Amino acid sequence: MQKENKLDLIARLFKSPHLFLACGFGVGLIRPGPGTWGTLIAFPIHHALSPFFSQYALLVFWTGMFFLGIAVCTSSEKVLGESDHSAIVIDEFVAFGVILAFIPGHFYLHILAFVLFRIFDIVKPFGIRQIDQRVKGGLGVMLDDLFAAGYTLFLMMILLMFINVPA
Repeated sequence: MQKENKLDLIARLFKSPHLFLACGFGVGLIRPGPGTWGTLIAFPIHHALSPFFSQYALLVFWTGMFFLGIAVCTSSEKVLGESDHSAIVIDEFVAFGVILAFIPGHFYLHILAFVLFRIFDIVKPFGIRQIDQRVKGGLGVMLDDLFAAGYTLFLMMILLMFINVPA
C-alpha cells in the first residue's frame, strides 16, 4: 500500500463507522501482519466481557458480531473497491472471540489457540481455501475465518481430553 493510499484510507476510516469497525478500530492498518494484529483484538474484548457474561451470552455476542461483520465487510468492500482488503480484520477477531468463548481461560491455552488459529487462517487447509475462493462478499470474508476457528477448536478439544485443566 502506497503512503498516499494509506493516508487516504486512514481519513476514510475515521469518517465511516462501518469501515472503522471492519478495520478493527484501525488495527488493520498495522503492517506487517494485519490479520495477526486484528486477531489480538479479541483478547481485550473477551476479557472485558467474560466476568459479566456466561459462556452462552458470549456466544450470542460473538454470533451477533459475526452477522454485523458480514454487513460491515459488505459495505467496506464497496468503499475500498476490493473484496477482503487486507485492512479488514473483523473476521479475525470475531472468529477468535468464538474460540475464546469455548476454551478455558488459561493463558497457555489461549496462546496455543491463537497460534493454531493464525496457522489455519494463513494456510487455509481443506475446505477453508474453497470457501475463500467461492463464497464472495461479506459472508465469504467472515466464513473462512469461522471455519479456521472450527479447525482450531477441534484440535483444542482433542488436547483438552488429554490434559487436566482446572475450571
